[in-house]
Amino acid sequence: MRRIQLITAAAAALVLAAGCSSGDSAKDAKSGGDAPTIALLLPESKTTRYEAFDRPLFEAKVAKLCDKCKVLYFNADQDAAKQQGQFESALTQGADVIVFDAVNADAVAPQVNTAQQKKIPVIAYDRLISGISYDYYVSFDNVKVGKVQGDALLAELNKRGTADKGQLVVINGSPTDPSAGDYKKGAHEALDGKVKIGREFDTPDWSPDKAQQQMEQAITALGKDAIVGVYSANDGMAGGAIAALKRAGYATLPPLTGQDAELAGVQRILTGEQTMTIYLDYRAQAEKAAELAVALTRGEKPTAPAKTNNGVTDIPSYLLDAIAVGKDNIKDTIVKDGLYTVADICTPDVAAACQAAGIK
Repeated sequence: MRRIQLITAAAAALVLAAGCSSGDSAKDAKSGGDAPTIALLLPESKTTRYEAFDRPLFEAKVAKLCDKCKVLYFNADQDAAKQQGQFESALTQGADVIVFDAVNADAVAPQVNTAQQKKIPVIAYDRLISGISYDYYVSFDNVKVGKVQGDALLAELNKRGTADKGQLVVINGSPTDPSAGDYKKGAHEALDGKVKIGREFDTPDWSPDKAQQQMEQAITALGKDAIVGVYSANDGMAGGAIAALKRAGYATLPPLTGQDAELAGVQRILTGEQTMTIYLDYRAQAEKAAELAVALTRGEKPTAPAKTNNGVTDIPSYLLDAIAVGKDNIKDTIVKDGLYTVADICTPDVAAACQAAGIK
């Protein structure tokens, strides 16, 4: 009888343990579960930063802070429906925290609400999610980014003496990306009343191909000689605009902005095809998001230094600074911080420009 009682008690203990292990995954992580799971959802790969920097930097920081943590990675390829499925998959696979860079940040409140119902924290990464409360927002001061771009463009126009000699073409980012709206706002703060804007576009999917088409339309509408500058919200679209300008036969390209410090953009700055880019410290952004995600798996709630209103509430925020990069400070910013090596930048077709800029 004693042996039967011991076996029965052991069986009951096993049943109880199994019941506990199938409970809420966030609770498991916070109570010392073996494998806290963090989901990272990024929006697209046309912009090179996400695969080249954000993902590997985030994963490396998580691994450094939490050797038992597992990262579930998803890229939506600019497809909101695909990303919704990925979000649901992250929940199904037991994500304890979701780091979410939404394709359409104005339309994902229902998904965030589902996570909240399961008591799974959400960090909005790079793009501010609107319409619902959540845990953190990690990004850059995006209005300031647009203003820095606009100021740099205006400075180059004044340097060339062309600010009052023609019109600008403005190529903004995707209308579904709230960050694009902030860049646009900042750019207009810098440019309005100081230079005439001849044509302005919002560019679906941040597509370089669509930006090239828009630039071609602007050249046709305004006339080749009327365009004195181009505001492009990022480097990919700047490449599209430059392709259109070259195709139209511009001997000297007008001043043109960018953002993201893409390798091709940096090289275009050295060769004189692009005026500037915005260097965003992806390492600081990815690592801060990783730190917060790991802290949340442990039940911690760090105090954020700022708050950002998303139309419904103030979201605890970490907003990082952006740096304007032109030919004169590539070496002291991008190269110094290790974003690219000299060998990465100074390929044979750019070697002479590197030498002239003192990058060697």
